[in-house]
Amino acid sequence: MLTSAFRAFGDLFSPEFRSVLFKALGLTVALFIAVLAIAELLIAGFTHFSWPWADRLVEVGAGLLLLVAFFFLMSPVTAAFAGLFLDQIAEKVEERHYPWDPRGTSLPVGRAILMAIQFFIVVLLVNLAVLPTVFFGFGVFVLIAANAYLIGREYFEMVAMRHMPVEEAKMLRKENSPAVFIAALLPAFMSLVPFVNFAVPLFSTAYFTHLFKSVRVSSA
Repeated sequence: MLTSAFRAFGDLFSPEFRSVLFKALGLTVALFIAVLAIAELLIAGFTHFSWPWADRLVEVGAGLLLLVAFFFLMSPVTAAFAGLFLDQIAEKVEERHYPWDPRGTSLPVGRAILMAIQFFIVVLLVNLAVLPTVFFGFGVFVLIAANAYLIGREYFEMVAMRHMPVEEAKMLRKENSPAVFIAALLPAFMSLVPFVNFAVPLFSTAYFTHLFKSVRVSSA
C-alpha cells in the first residue's frame, strides 16, 4: 500500500498528469465563467425594482453566492471532467511501471462519461448530506470515511474493469474491500485540502492502478 502511494506521488509530476490536470481545470473554469455570465444576464433581465440600490444588491448577492458555489463545487466538477481522461492516465501508468503485463482495454467513451457523471452526482449528494455533521466535531471523520468508501469503490473498479468484466471487477473489489477502504483514506483526506484536492482524481487513478496490480498478484 505504501509502495503504491509513493509510486502514485511520483507519477503525479509526470507531463501526462499535468496535461490532464490542466485540461480538467480549464474545462471547469470555462464552465463556471459561462454559468456566471448567463446568471448575470438573467438577473439583469428579470430583476427590476423601484430602487436602483435593490437591483444592485441582488446582483452583488447573486454574484457572491455563485462565487461560494464555485469554490465549493470546483473540486467535484474538476473530478468529473478528469474522469473523462482517467483511462488515459491508467494506460500511461501501466506503460511506465508494468510494460511486461497485458495492457488494459480502455472503457467505451459512453461508459466513461456515464461513470464520471454518476460519480460526480453521488459524491456531491453524499458530501452535502454529511456536511452538517462537520459542525458537531466528528463530521470530518464521517466525511473522510464516506469519501474513502466512494473513492475506493469507484477507482478500484474503474481500473479493474480495464482488465476484466464488470461483475468480476466488482467482486474483486468486494473481496478486498477492507484493504481498498484503508488505501482510499489517503486520497479521501487529500480531497479536504484546498488546491491539493484538484489532483485527487489523477492521484487516485495511479494509486489504485498500482494497488490493483499488487492485489491481482497476491490473489493469483
